[in-house]
Amino acid sequence: MSEAASSRLALDRFESRAALDAADAIDVRRGALQVRLARSEADIDAVQALRYRVFYDEMGATPTPEMARHKRDFDEFDRICDHLMAIDLTREGPEAVVGTYRYIRRPAAQAMGRFYSESEFDVSKIVAFPGEILELGRSCVDARARNNTTLQMMWQGNSAYVFHHKIDLMFGCASLPGIDPEALAVPLSHLYHRHLAPPELRPRALAERYVEMNRLPESAYDPEKAGAELPPLIKGYLRLGGFVGAGAVIDHQFNTTDVSVVVKCDQVSEKYYRHYVRRAKDAGVTWEPAKGR
Repeated sequence: MSEAASSRLALDRFESRAALDAADAIDVRRGALQVRLARSEADIDAVQALRYRVFYDEMGATPTPEMARHKRDFDEFDRICDHLMAIDLTREGPEAVVGTYRYIRRPAAQAMGRFYSESEFDVSKIVAFPGEILELGRSCVDARARNNTTLQMMWQGNSAYVFHHKIDLMFGCASLPGIDPEALAVPLSHLYHRHLAPPELRPRALAERYVEMNRLPESAYDPEKAGAELPPLIKGYLRLGGFVGAGAVIDHQFNTTDVSVVVKCDQVSEKYYRHYVRRAKDAGVTWEPAKGR
């Protein structure tokens, strides 16, 4: 069997397993909002439509001609990932999907030959980590649904997914708006001084794309104010005990400056997990994690 055929067979087998996982996964509900995994091609199409609305229509990313023609954000990873969806049950069609996360586990990366973030960062130390690892990416929320309820429910979905698959380490790219490092000197420096990952787990921006984060001494800015003004997604990771890697990367297509984020899942203790479930029940949220944990 040729190498290409072998890779295709591995990918087909992974896709079948992923489809079974997706059919038996997370279901978080509160009022008219539901958070679950994509279960069909139509679900993934709606996720891609949301990503296009947020990344390209709203945030000014530059689509390829094919993306612009279809009004969809897509790449080769989409069909081997799990996609978390926040669904507004009062809407119909693709616009009912108002939030998303994309999950890439080790088997998916092995089928593809790499993780998505390897185009920007050297994550070899994370790949060498002996436990289960998960790459998070393509996170966005529709402007009309950007509120605490949506964000909290999406994090409940993330937590359920992590516990279901026994994930030990999460990582991925997180973005600061804009592509001028000098304009981002304060947040980049703050992340460098206060939140740098330990050496044994520290990703590093690829040499040809490396942007220095240590641009200002701590004495040149207010650390408390700098932390408060970080993008919500980065603040969320840091609250979970997360770290950032060395060096940032300019993403011209998405009009962002990216940092690599690492979160050890043992930072999310069993006490925190039980508290989350209890709060969800008290709020009238039904949470049905998949079997296995």
